[in-house]
Amino acid sequence: MKSNTHLWALILLAGLPLALGCTSDSTGTQTVGTGGSATGGGGQGSGGATATGGTSSTGVRTTGSGGGNGGTTETGGTVATGGTSAPPQGTGGSSAQTGGATGGTSTPPQATGGSSAQTGGATSVGGSSARTGGTTGRGGSAALGGSAPSGSTVGTGGTVGTGGAGTGGSTGGNRDAGADARPEVGADSGPGADAIPVGDVALSKDITVWMAGDSTMQPCTSACPCGWGSQFQPYFNANATVVDSAVGGRSIQTWLYDPNVTTTMGTDGECVVNPKTYSTRWQAMLDGMKAGDYLFVEFGINDGDSTCNRHVGTGLFQTYLETMAGAAKTRGAQAIFLTSTSAIACSGSTAQVNRGFGPQTKAAGTNAGVPVIDLSVISAALYTSEGLCPNDGNYDSSTTALGQFFCSDHTHFEAAGAAKVAGAVAKALRDQGIGLAAYLK
Repeated sequence: MKSNTHLWALILLAGLPLALGCTSDSTGTQTVGTGGSATGGGGQGSGGATATGGTSSTGVRTTGSGGGNGGTTETGGTVATGGTSAPPQGTGGSSAQTGGATGGTSTPPQATGGSSAQTGGATSVGGSSARTGGTTGRGGSAALGGSAPSGSTVGTGGTVGTGGAGTGGSTGGNRDAGADARPEVGADSGPGADAIPVGDVALSKDITVWMAGDSTMQPCTSACPCGWGSQFQPYFNANATVVDSAVGGRSIQTWLYDPNVTTTMGTDGECVVNPKTYSTRWQAMLDGMKAGDYLFVEFGINDGDSTCNRHVGTGLFQTYLETMAGAAKTRGAQAIFLTSTSAIACSGSTAQVNRGFGPQTKAAGTNAGVPVIDLSVISAALYTSEGLCPNDGNYDSSTTALGQFFCSDHTHFEAAGAAKVAGAVAKALRDQGIGLAAYLK
């Protein structure tokens, strides 16, 4: 009996480590509760509270709507309290692409019910994505049933965090309700900058088109001459107002500084300006210019004079253009440079390009990030298409194409000719994809 007792004791001692080495399998149990990340509706966020009714160590998915950071989206329903996604798709409920839109984005992105932007982009109407670094597209609201505008939260306690809006982008909000939203003025460079697809904007913002130039752009002072700027307004819709401040006989310097440009040539080869204060016309333009406006600048016909007060050297000419573009940019407006209209000069049946300061105008456009319309080339092509070459030089005839287009010289326009030049400029806006084209009829 004693030996049996010893035997049982040995058995019990041998089994003790087995008992001590066991743990309850309830400790590691994964209870799948309500919640998890959604497979529809929203982007998959990481983090968030555990699902109601249990702890989830892996972020088990449940089929539903919404998602990200334990919140609700504008569309597609609510996420059950919390829920961790598996695998996490970024912190703070970002969409499938880097820097996506807030609210109800879908997988794949850009489906109806909330578009996602590309890197740095913001949402745009109808599920299209904005370009890198862009601001809110076309009023900023998402497509049918899409995400909430202007930095909306992603449900209960779940604001858009790291990875929400992309680098440099903005989330969903209206820049101006229904306005023609654009990238920051000057963000692009070179001729044709600020390109916006025509017909893609529901316009509600009123803008002003400011015009600075010489007699080839000026308002009609009589039947002749008429600058093409005087005929520009009819090409625009009611949301754009043309203010033509061009003045005949002016160089870029006299236009900017009248009446302070003297007839004295300085040691630097430039006309002395004293005092160097802006003309009332330029100051009034600066005072009235606002974000979204455009500034047309066309000089070069009078600037080549050898004597003061109209003489302007090529370097100073370019500097003045860049200064005007910078002044517009600080006010949120976009400058557009134009080379001068060509005089009518024929080589057989072809009109010739014959104006100066074209290279400086184009260089200024590149440096300032301003689109350039090469009106010297465009106007010469227009004269050719109108059959103005060859001609007999009879500008006074009211029955010939030449007399109906030009005044009694080779430079200035009749109203009919000015209207055709204005039409050619309007066409260039469309052809070059310049944003102002959205305001054309």
